[in-house]
Amino acid sequence: MADPQSFATDERELDGGGLDDIAEARRRCEAFRKIFARLRAEVAKALAGQREVVDLALVSLFADGHLLLEGVPGLGKTLLVRSLASATGLGFSRIQFTPDVMPADVTGTSILVEDEATGRRAVRFRPGPLFAQLVLADEINRASPKTQSALLEAMQERSVTVGGETHTLVRPFFVMATQNPIEQEGTFPLPEAQLDRFLLKLEVPPPDRETLREILERTTKAELVLPTQVVDARTIIAAQKLARRIPMAPEVQDWIVRIVLATHPDGEFCADDNRRLIRIGASPRAAQAIATCARVVALMAGRYAVSFADARKVARAALRHRIQRSFEAESEGLSSDEIARRVIAATPTELVAATHAAKATTDKSSRASA
Repeated sequence: MADPQSFATDERELDGGGLDDIAEARRRCEAFRKIFARLRAEVAKALAGQREVVDLALVSLFADGHLLLEGVPGLGKTLLVRSLASATGLGFSRIQFTPDVMPADVTGTSILVEDEATGRRAVRFRPGPLFAQLVLADEINRASPKTQSALLEAMQERSVTVGGETHTLVRPFFVMATQNPIEQEGTFPLPEAQLDRFLLKLEVPPPDRETLREILERTTKAELVLPTQVVDARTIIAAQKLARRIPMAPEVQDWIVRIVLATHPDGEFCADDNRRLIRIGASPRAAQAIATCARVVALMAGRYAVSFADARKVARAALRHRIQRSFEAESEGLSSDEIARRVIAATPTELVAATHAAKATTDKSSRASA
């Protein structure tokens, strides 16, 4: 485990003002890249394979959002969350959702306590497991809609209101929820308002041959290696602030806008082939998610400007849980993930870049004529 002094050094390397000075920007971006790589390597000690899942989980963390993990049992979803908690040193709690879990079991409740010395009684708030920095919402779709709604305020406002009193959560606050896509008995599908609170949704794939062999080596023969803390909360907050300062070109931003509008069947940017597949498109939060995560991806690659490739890398994960399929798409067996892929494919970055280049040329000619 690194000492607190090294954490303070990491924070100073990331913190600062703007990124106008190129040398300063490069230095701070390289500091972020080293911290990201260190955290990725530490998590990988416990989790075999799943490189893309780990990367996007870290992107969600540094983008100050929440993550929904979907996959069959045994793929390491819970291990990923626990490993990340160990590597970051964040306060960790796990909520095992079942149909009988009540909202108070998640948020906490007000209780009547008596002072033994004075005999006076007072109402005090007892925090629930939601009052942690990294919260594992395990099998979240097994909770009733009433209990699921207890997470809404915490995930959006980073606060919890109980008995008319609002309690602020400690930052960074990161919810990682898991759900099983194949076992539907006794589950409650997440409502759109809940899904929209998740920055990204990742579909955890089954391991390939080499990864499965490595899992056997790690879990049935060798002694288990547990991650150690390599960053702290202050460093993560500094990294989140740095990510928001990364510049984004107008054409990249325009592509993100077009992608989100292309999910609206009645919009001008929706491809004709996709109109019949979508009932309701993505909300503005999808555009915010793509833009925020793309900035982190750019930093992860050691760059201090967002490219089209950065936005494309996270677009599908930001859209797949925000698109509601039409009856026609359901009857054809098309998933929301496949529809998101088609939407992205129908909005080529080359077209947007060419449009902005032509506009810039026209504007330049107009100024010259004037």
